[in-house]
Amino acid sequence: MARIKIALPEHLPFVTELMIYIEHINEGQHLDNARLLGLVAEARCRLLAELGFSQVDIGGAGIILADVAAQYRSEAFHGERLLCAMGIADPHRYGFDLVWQLTESASGREVARGKHGVVTFDYAKREKAPVPDAFWQRWQTRFGTLPTF
Repeated sequence: MARIKIALPEHLPFVTELMIYIEHINEGQHLDNARLLGLVAEARCRLLAELGFSQVDIGGAGIILADVAAQYRSEAFHGERLLCAMGIADPHRYGFDLVWQLTESASGREVARGKHGVVTFDYAKREKAPVPDAFWQRWQTRFGTLPTF
């Protein structure tokens, strides 16, 4: 029985495919939990790039990850392709939750779901900063909707 339960929004608008390579596999012959977070980090970078941003600049501020929660649903294995779907939940002045779900692309089997607490950050001042309006504008332009505040 899972101890952490992560509810996902009905729709996660960004989807990218990730390949599980041998370097992602642990001694149990399945996807290693630390490598899973690396795959999610790759998907996050792709999402930001699609919006024309990077982790250090989302329109005037960067992002830092304050926390992470993950719920494992099934094993994943070398050679499988995973779809990583992402969206935003619980937006606030200084950040949001980046929620995600990994599914095996051929079968649709859910592998994991989770969320990262994202805080927007002014790297020059070394302090949190409001989420730039440019980020929300590009999100709405690309995905047609804004998260509910």
